[in-house]
Amino acid sequence: MAVLGNAPNPGPARVRTLTGLVPADALEPPELAAPRPAGLPDARAEVPFDHVARLAAMVLGTPSASVTVAGERPSAARISGDALDVADQLSPVEHWLCQYVIDSAAELVIDDIRLDPRAVAWRPAGTARVIAWAGFPVRGPDGHVVGALCVADHVPRHWAAGDVEVLGTLSHIASGEVALQVALHDGAERAALARTLQESLLPPRLPGIPGLQVAARHVAGGRGTEVLGDFYDVFPSVRGNWGIVVGDVCGKGVPAAKSTALARYTVRAEAHREIRPRLILAALNQALLEWLTDDPRFLTAIYATVRPTLAGASVQISSAGHPLALVRRADGRVQAFGRPGTLLGIFPDPELHDSRKLLRAGDSLILFTDGVTEARSRIDRDLYGDERLRDLIAGLGDMSAARTADAVQQSVLAYSGADISDDAVALVLKVPRQ
Repeated sequence: MAVLGNAPNPGPARVRTLTGLVPADALEPPELAAPRPAGLPDARAEVPFDHVARLAAMVLGTPSASVTVAGERPSAARISGDALDVADQLSPVEHWLCQYVIDSAAELVIDDIRLDPRAVAWRPAGTARVIAWAGFPVRGPDGHVVGALCVADHVPRHWAAGDVEVLGTLSHIASGEVALQVALHDGAERAALARTLQESLLPPRLPGIPGLQVAARHVAGGRGTEVLGDFYDVFPSVRGNWGIVVGDVCGKGVPAAKSTALARYTVRAEAHREIRPRLILAALNQALLEWLTDDPRFLTAIYATVRPTLAGASVQISSAGHPLALVRRADGRVQAFGRPGTLLGIFPDPELHDSRKLLRAGDSLILFTDGVTEARSRIDRDLYGDERLRDLIAGLGDMSAARTADAVQQSVLAYSGADISDDAVALVLKVPRQ
């Protein structure tokens, strides 16, 4: 079994991160032991798995978490002298539990292994180190299960619905890294790889927020052969709130893609326990600073917590070095929303602020990346600019969120002659008229 990020909780427990490959005869079950195929990335590719494990332990408050990958491929582990040390980190019962998740292709959540009837066969292996345990499948790009994301506790624990949702979200991060490694290993053409990665970093569709409209449009910049760093997401948060994020990672290519995935899923995980935008962005900043990588990236982001109300929506927002959002009132007035803040991934204590507004019937909230305002004219190379965007939005009338996002996208493409060097994202939230 390849242990890709066995990360104890960075709380009172000692933090140790070990990687390696357990020999096939070291312990059971043998199905989890497999050599690393030639051509797969070296140990540096294990960093994203390690970060997923650390994030799982931190968010759920468990003493340990691990990401394992089994079978022929993909495996970012390498055979090393640390292999037996890694074996010491996962007890036989944990190996059996991981194998159960992989074989069944289903999540497994146990509050107290001593009382769980499914655990009868594993008791002789010893359960002293593990009482509560939860594992989710990690899938390859073909949908088959290739590993598991697992968390363990030394005491009985009731896994709340939010805990289970966090694990599901984080397992998707690990699955995305698996897909990335397979794509790179298979040598896919750069344009096809870029499209695949870009699509994996953006939600395939946005969820419906009760009583509100939400829509997003993304225009890929460059020649389509590189993954750029713009991203957006909409998801349920806690206590009836919803999270909306738009961001822009510095750079392009695979390093930017990895930072984009880290940002999107860190925000999702943090939003399961926090609604204040500035604190969610601060957590993302800390995750970027702690990410052990040879190619660190900074990013800008804007995050909004939206709570539907009888009158419309209450919106709290914070910007981290990102263009401020725009609010279009029902009467056509357009105003900036929020205060400027520090970009993320550079300073330990970024300056971040929360601002609040109420949206009523006919009002819209527009979030965008600088690829919109920095698109250049195909004629004289002038920037599209903030003023042109505001004038466009003011003149749209009572359009739906989807039509507003379409209008921004079409205006930028027409202005630039469909030749933009950077990604452009426009996300619109609308309170419809009754």
